[in-house]
Amino acid sequence: MQVVSVAVAGASGYAGGEILRLLVGHPEVTIGAVTAASSAGDRLGRHHPQLAPLADRVLLPTSAQTLAGHDVVFLALPHGASAQLAAELPADVTVIDCGADFRLADPAAWQEFYGSAHAGTWVYGMPELVIEGGVKQRTQLIGASHVAVPGCYPTATSLALAPAFASGVVTGDVVIVAASGTSGAGRSLKPHLLAAEAMSSMSPYGVGGVHRHTPEIEQNLARAGGRATAVSVTPTLAPMPRGILATCSAKVTPGTTTAQVRAAYAEAYDEESFVQLLPEDSWPTTGAVLGSNNVQVQLAVDQRVGRLVVVAAIDNLTKGTAGGAVQCLNLACGFDETLGLPTTGVAP
Repeated sequence: MQVVSVAVAGASGYAGGEILRLLVGHPEVTIGAVTAASSAGDRLGRHHPQLAPLADRVLLPTSAQTLAGHDVVFLALPHGASAQLAAELPADVTVIDCGADFRLADPAAWQEFYGSAHAGTWVYGMPELVIEGGVKQRTQLIGASHVAVPGCYPTATSLALAPAFASGVVTGDVVIVAASGTSGAGRSLKPHLLAAEAMSSMSPYGVGGVHRHTPEIEQNLARAGGRATAVSVTPTLAPMPRGILATCSAKVTPGTTTAQVRAAYAEAYDEESFVQLLPEDSWPTTGAVLGSNNVQVQLAVDQRVGRLVVVAAIDNLTKGTAGGAVQCLNLACGFDETLGLPTTGVAP
């Protein structure tokens, strides 16, 4: 295998730092430029003291000139900031965007939820996503030059529900309530993320169909089931640094049993390295996936009300962002998909 040179834009933030954590252990990668905006000129160790091997690197200004010359560029930038920079990069650079700029196929959905002009659509970076006909999304990622990494909530919820839609065991009426750690909001200072506000307290946000990840989840489930699907999403903020626990439910086809649904999920995920359908007596926890690229999934059919309930747990910074991005790097560059990615969590 050929070693590839990689640059990370937005390296001072949580997502950028997590990408670098994984790349340090990747045997086929050499880390080049690390860049930032307001933090340019700082030592990387000032922002990420956990990255000891890279602590003395100096954060460079984020520009196409700085990033050009690398084989792969990761963009860990705020939503709306990637499109212009990506357009300035040479055509021979593989670009993996961790923001939302290129995730949505529908310009109207982008305009509604993000309020700016739609930049376009890149290959969607969720390898395990089941799409209509039983094909996996990874087939489109092999050799891809421009990849849009999924959002953290869509990663957990889409992998929780896609097999049900692909197999036809649910009819719709999707309701999702998911709790996320505070790192999901990024590293910018916000009053509601202060320790005094967030510790020992849970709070909802983005209530009433306005959360920006809603159209991305709907897009994924529509691709899985072959039909438009409306989704009600209520995110909540949990007093933990990282992790997502998503409880997802949908109306089941009459007569569907838990055993039938488990068979559909086993068929979808038994060969996947990072998605685990848990034994029937076990339920996902965020602690079990901490620091790993794993997705834990469990399900049950509530026969009394005719609904499927699926619970999924991920680390929002690893599988929900950086780990998914490194998976995409591996597929784009022809490496083993699991290379450099942890499959064990950190406990306690």
